[in-house]
Amino acid sequence: MLAEKVNELLTEVNQTQVNTKEALETYRLRFLSKKGVVSDLFSSLKEAAPEDRRALGQILNNLKNRIQERFEEFSADLEGNQSGDAGPSIDFTLPVVPDQMGSLHPLTIVRRRIIEIFERMGFNVADGPEIETDWYNFGALNFPDNHPAREMQDTFFIEKSQTHVSEDVLLRTHTSNVQVRLMEHKKPPIRSIMPGRVFRNEAISARAHCIFHQVEGLYVDTNVSFKDLKDTLFHFAKEMFSKDSQIRLRPSYFPFTEPSAEIDVSCFICKGAGCNVCKYSGWVEIAGSGMVDPNVLSNCGIDPEEYTGFAFGMGIERIAMLRYGIKDLRFFTENDVRFLGQFKGA
Repeated sequence: MLAEKVNELLTEVNQTQVNTKEALETYRLRFLSKKGVVSDLFSSLKEAAPEDRRALGQILNNLKNRIQERFEEFSADLEGNQSGDAGPSIDFTLPVVPDQMGSLHPLTIVRRRIIEIFERMGFNVADGPEIETDWYNFGALNFPDNHPAREMQDTFFIEKSQTHVSEDVLLRTHTSNVQVRLMEHKKPPIRSIMPGRVFRNEAISARAHCIFHQVEGLYVDTNVSFKDLKDTLFHFAKEMFSKDSQIRLRPSYFPFTEPSAEIDVSCFICKGAGCNVCKYSGWVEIAGSGMVDPNVLSNCGIDPEEYTGFAFGMGIERIAMLRYGIKDLRFFTENDVRFLGQFKGA
């Protein structure tokens, strides 16, 4: 009985024709699935006489191999001939779709604009490593040992077992590490900006992110004054935002500058009248700045009795949000083409 059933199925398989993917799936379910007829035949093999099982098992294996061969033939034919599920034919008389130009990321646009402005003022562009030692990120910049920024809740540290140095290694929290490296290896005058990516251990929200971009600036020479700092940032604000822009300096504190100041620019949206962007104050904060602390100059091998300098730093995302009226920091990293496509003409 089993041999007769195998012969019937073999005849059916040889006569079967498959022209569509649906028919191919029906064929697979009937013959090759766990609940198919071949699987049932293998299950009934245990009911045969022990002396017949070997011969019947060989017959069933031959049947299964033939079924598999036919399945592969049908699959190859369908792949070579898509008539089975081809969509509507192509109309070659239709006009071609015009080429669509991509758009620059808003952070790239703002970064290039910042570089352009400072290059016209005589600053060059410097770069440095994103993975940094404690000395270049904190120590040389006058951070005390107990400063909160040195804690794991603010900084991403790399396990020492993954490094070959004895001191702490981390992802840089600012591009000030490039300033230190410049002052170590270059004799004043130094006039550079340092755009780059930085990392801080912060929860991601509309106003904060663990990865963002900064641009910092450094000018070290003889007789550099606080007025030079003010004039530089005033010119930058006029070029970046509006020729009518005004700036104000508010006293602040940074370990690596003394005196230090926060830089505000007059709100270019409400022109100082007050709006939700400037929180109805008429001013928006754009940067931190100050005169380079003499200890930092000494740490980098520069004589603070001979040279002075100023430094500043600003977030590129912050400038982009102000420039384009973007309210959520997360838009910059979500890669939503609907958002990015708005900056084609920027």
